[in-house]
Parts: sequence; structure tokens; C-alpha cells
Amino acid sequence: MEQRAAVARQCRWRRFAQDEQLIDHWAETGDVAFIVEGRARVVSHSAGGREISFHDVEAGEFVGEMSALDGRPRSASVVAVAEGTLIAFLAPRPFRELIAGHPALAMTMMARLCDKLRVATDRIMELSTLGANNRVHAELLRLAKTRGRADGRAAWIAPIPVHSDIAARVSTTRETVARVLSDLTRDGLVERRPDALVVRDVARLEEMVEDVRGGA
Repeated sequence: MEQRAAVARQCRWRRFAQDEQLIDHWAETGDVAFIVEGRARVVSHSAGGREISFHDVEAGEFVGEMSALDGRPRSASVVAVAEGTLIAFLAPRPFRELIAGHPALAMTMMARLCDKLRVATDRIMELSTLGANNRVHAELLRLAKTRGRADGRAAWIAPIPVHSDIAARVSTTRETVARVLSDLTRDGLVERRPDALVVRDVARLEEMVEDVRGGA
């Protein structure tokens, strides 16, 4: 607890409005952003201005560690998703000292970076080999596994993912996302409820994704 309090005292704390930018793409800054309350999103933009969304960072997680470790400019932007998102910024030097002084934390950091690389590899393969419909299926499966609340065969994804957010992650249009979700709803695999999007059979959705991946 004392160590945690000491780290908290070294942080710069700030609240952000919804859609306000925490970290700017290409900025030569290195602070690590700890999401204390709310949620943030890692995004970039194409040359034509189209937004590309990578992933959401929930309360209790952090973002920005790559620039803190390698000293290079930011590889993407980060924006607040929830109103009043509370961020604790820790400068690069104390962040590196914290990792160097705690081997277990260093191992956790390496595992986290490995996970990022695996996710990036999966996304590259999906964009290179899967059609738009199948990419939506894969993203829905990813959300069910990472953000979903499982109950036997089903998973409740809350809050309900916005069509434009899914489209930005899988490089397609909102109309395509809406059509695919409508098809899945008609087939009984997805159900939209007032407070959640329910994947009624996660195993079946995974089979659909893996069948296409295997034949790609």
C-alpha cells in the first residue's frame, strides 16, 4: 500500500471529457496513462481522415507504456470514451524505475506486450484474409471474450458496442456491421437487449470464425 501511495504521489491527475484527447499521435511525450475511472480508446486516422480504432482501455488498466520504454513518439492517439474519465499520468523515468525494481511487474509488462503483439498479428491476418462479414464476426467474438460476461454458452457484452466503433476496428462500414448483426439476430445467434448485446452461443460463433480462417 505504501508503494502504491508513493507512486500515486508522483502522478499528475486529470479528468477528461468524453472524446477529449489524452495522448496525441506522434507526440514526443512519454507519460504512462493509468485509467483510474472511466474508459479510453486507442485510435489512429488514415491519410483520408478515416478513424481506425484499435481497442478500449478500461478502468484499472494503462496505456502509453511503449513510448515510456523506448523513448519514441506516440504510435497512436488515445481519447476518453466516458465523460469524466480520470487519468493518472506517470512520467517515463519513475515508470521505468518502478518496473526495474519489481521483477514480477516486469514479467507482467512483458506478457502484456506479447499479448499486444499477438492481437496485432491476428488483426493483420484478418484484414489480409477475411471478408468484411467475417471480420465483424471475429470482432464480435473478441468482444464476447474480453468484455463479455459469460453464463454457460452465452456472453453479455455491455455496454452495447456502437456500430461505428466495430466498423472502425475491422475496416468496414457501419452499414455492413448493421447488416451482419441483423443476420446474426435473425439466425438466433445474437440478441439485442436494453442493456447488453447477447451472443447466445459463443462456441458456435467461434466455430464460424475458425472455419473461415482455416479455409482462408
